Amino acid sequence: MAFDTATAAVTVALSEGTPGGVRLRAESNAVDRRRHAEVLAPAIATVLEEAGVTRADLTAIAVGVGPGPYTGLRVGLTTARALGAVLGIPVHGVCTLDVLAWQSGRTAPFVAATDARRKEVYWASYASARERAAGPAVGKPAEAAEPGLPAIGEGALLYADTLAGQEPALPSAAALADLVITRLSGGEGPDLLEPVPLYLRKPDAKEPGPRKRVTQP
Repeated sequence: MAFDTATAAVTVALSEGTPGGVRLRAESNAVDRRRHAEVLAPAIATVLEEAGVTRADLTAIAVGVGPGPYTGLRVGLTTARALGAVLGIPVHGVCTLDVLAWQSGRTAPFVAATDARRKEVYWASYASARERAAGPAVGKPAEAAEPGLPAIGEGALLYADTLAGQEPALPSAAALADLVITRLSGGEGPDLLEPVPLYLRKPDAKEPGPRKRVTQP
């Protein structure tokens, strides 16, 4: 079972490894920037039902670890860790930009960028769909642009005047599942990570400092 909530997409897929490669059993893709928590659980249930399996049949969880906005990102990671703990199965994290890159299938260098809000993008550069060359990082679109290289992802499309964005726009859980199964089978590709969030930005909320002493007049 694979899912990613690090972008505007809530994407879920169920795949299995076969002697001939990776077989996609069922998937669900929705775009909802504000309701990740409400959309994810029903999507998982729908995918399991369409595939004709139960949670007990799952052998591993794959989850996008970002970078991405805090609220949406933690929904997927919390759900993944909870399922892994309850079912006693491994949970594999993958950089969401790596999922987007893998999905593209490109064989020549390019940049992947997602929307980081605040007029910035999360980005990484790639030698190919299977090999990250630099990043991930967060910054202005101009920092992500590399002369002569195409750029994919929602961030690249949002700032097309700088990045000349191309599809795919959002990551697919089907690509995430394919990536993880390929790596677990010994194939080449991006590293699998611990299921912990990749924020890149410091949180806006800060622990309050010591209270100021008030002197009486």
